[in-house]
Amino acid sequence: QYRPVDIDGMDAEWVSVNRAHMKKYVILHCHGGGYSTGSSIYARTLTSKLAAGTSMDVLCFDYRLAPEHPYPAALEDAVAAYQWLIGEKHYEADKIVIAGDSAGGGLALALVMYLRDHGMNLPAGVLVMSPWTDLTGEGKTFQTKAELDPVLDKEYIDRMTRAYAPDSDLTVPYISPLFGNFHGFPPVYIQVGENEILLDDSLRLYKNLIKAGVAAHIDRFPGMWHVFQMSPFKKASEAMDKNAEFIYSVCR
Repeated sequence: QYRPVDIDGMDAEWVSVNRAHMKKYVILHCHGGGYSTGSSIYARTLTSKLAAGTSMDVLCFDYRLAPEHPYPAALEDAVAAYQWLIGEKHYEADKIVIAGDSAGGGLALALVMYLRDHGMNLPAGVLVMSPWTDLTGEGKTFQTKAELDPVLDKEYIDRMTRAYAPDSDLTVPYISPLFGNFHGFPPVYIQVGENEILLDDSLRLYKNLIKAGVAAHIDRFPGMWHVFQMSPFKKASEAMDKNAEFIYSVCR
């Protein structure tokens, strides 16, 4: 079931299963699209799978998009959606899981960083699929996976970067979470395809999380591409099952 909702003027969508489900838990999903495209409707493939796999409601919000609304618009809207869940819908922070794919994965990490830095209660966990964590584009796999990646290329990434953060220091952690401090983070689960140019964004993220003492886990899927979980085949279903397992493990 898909139900539109207004969050103080921002469009959003509830996704839920039409059966008995876990009411006190919720998933806040940050959609991908390079911060310049995408919406809750675009994200329905993933949000539907998350709702069906966990029996939890999923909220996906339409944050403002670049280039008309560059950084920090997306982060501001993510904070607003999180605060709305707690203040208006009365969810407890430790009953919220933040998820995100691609740029939405980076946004999910930036959101948790912002919450921690501003003394706000943190979610139960963070789930990211093929997260874009380094907008400087320094990952080695931009070169080593360039011929294997069927979805992304460096030109597209550079174009999205210029649109989202045209006049900003790209190493600012709220823009590129890879360069941030992860101390105090809740558990983080990362999924990434072996054949994507953003593979290094996930590998370096995982390494930094472990260094910070975070309960982090990464699954690398051979032969898979950027956000392959959206595709209708067995490997994607297996990945979504693992996502559900992680969510159950942090919601207690």
